[in-house]
Amino acid sequence: MEPASRFRREVRAFQEAVRQAAASGAAPAVPSCPGWSVADLVIHLGAVHRGVFSIIEDRLDGPPDVSDLSFAGLPPDLTGWPDPEQAPNLGPIPDEVLDWFEEGAARLGALFDSRPAGDPAWTWSKEQTVGFWVRMQTIEAAVHRWDAENAVGLPRPIPEDVAADAVTQTFEVMAPARREWTRAPAGAGERFRFRRTDGEGDWAVHFDGPDVRLSSGASFEAFDVELAGSASDLMLFLWHRIPADGLDVRGDKRMLDRYFVVVPPV
Repeated sequence: MEPASRFRREVRAFQEAVRQAAASGAAPAVPSCPGWSVADLVIHLGAVHRGVFSIIEDRLDGPPDVSDLSFAGLPPDLTGWPDPEQAPNLGPIPDEVLDWFEEGAARLGALFDSRPAGDPAWTWSKEQTVGFWVRMQTIEAAVHRWDAENAVGLPRPIPEDVAADAVTQTFEVMAPARREWTRAPAGAGERFRFRRTDGEGDWAVHFDGPDVRLSSGASFEAFDVELAGSASDLMLFLWHRIPADGLDVRGDKRMLDRYFVVVPPV
């Protein structure tokens, strides 16, 4: 399956969960995103989609100017729309908000289809390509799909193809970024091993000063703690969505708390 197809699959599932919430006449709180409701989640992800679209389509050399929200395609009259400054917005989700989200997601998916992954595009990471955004937005859509489903009922696991890639992407991209954004403390030689139990996947992570070093878990002679579980559960743990209670832990379990000190959630 092509990456853009995975993006659309997760977006459709997100929309289904949001439509379910909207049908209840209220926007339930999102337990995995404290301070947000499902309506706030829609506004957040919809704005991200339109921002990424503008970055690629308009060939920006940085993020869109948030003082000029023309890129977001908002209507002149926002009466009844969730106000991000008043989160959590627990009231009804207007149909216009859902239509706005779906239009923006569809435009971004079509843009992903039309551009080679290697085309240049500004990103907040070292990789400056359209492919970065396809990968990042697929993962973000999957995480927030899980968030929305968790708010309205029983969330489904992240599909294996997305989840396994997201674990790798966490160590290649997100962990270094989160450490920089939050000015996290220097690594003190912590060694973590994450082992997938529903397919191939074995990640060894070593924190040494400012560096995040990723290698095959099999190459580790020793580790402080190993966490084993499905690709979905490993991803959701690393994205601070689920605790380690339901996963298999070997070694010093206290080191799992240390992981979120050296890689703070954002």
